[in-house]
Amino acid sequence: MPLSPLNSTHKSPKKSIQMLRPITITREIFQVGGYGLTAPEDAATYLIHFDGHAALVDAGTGRGQAQLLDQIGKTGVRPEQIACLLLTHCHYDHSGGAAGLRERLGCPVIAHDLDADFLERADNEVTAASWYGAKMCPCPVDRRLSGARQILTLGERSITALHIPGHSPGSLAFWVESDGQTVLFAQDVHGPLDERLLSNRADYLDSLRRMLELESDILCEGHYGVFRGRANVADFLRSFLETAE
Repeated sequence: MPLSPLNSTHKSPKKSIQMLRPITITREIFQVGGYGLTAPEDAATYLIHFDGHAALVDAGTGRGQAQLLDQIGKTGVRPEQIACLLLTHCHYDHSGGAAGLRERLGCPVIAHDLDADFLERADNEVTAASWYGAKMCPCPVDRRLSGARQILTLGERSITALHIPGHSPGSLAFWVESDGQTVLFAQDVHGPLDERLLSNRADYLDSLRRMLELESDILCEGHYGVFRGRANVADFLRSFLETAE
């Protein structure tokens, strides 16, 4: 029996205004993809730009790839500056466009080892591509992360990759410092949990608790947008923890 989705009482806000330009989060971080920026099915894509070196966090479905590349260009980042594509997890709305971006930009794809096989063999069930009436394109994973925490480099700056399983076995969050604030990229904090996605409720609860302990200043989520201020970030994370317990 599938586990009950956790977002039944936490629905993404409807956006009625078409956003035409990237959303500035800090001077170095932008939202460049997601509803209103690229295809309506896309989860958020974020761009980190440190001193001429850039990284993308997630790829969307691939249905809005032309718009995504246009949005990236509006930030002033050139394609050759994108050093890597960081995938938070294997689900289609976050990773369906990964193979196309890897081919077009020549950037390596980084994902957790526990989700990597589903990307490489294009598993339509575990990636939830079938939920969208779509098929995944197989995507090579150039670097597989393992363990609870790893430090990645982007130019002379660092990005901390945190394993936050629960929604998927290999879900990752990425944590950076920018403009004197800590920024957490934690997609699909809200779930859902479903046995077809290999979700795990105990892992999910533990991951929420560990993200709360970070006391981040900004949270960049996949479907709910950007939360600013430690109290607001904590309230958002805690709301799902309380629902799931």
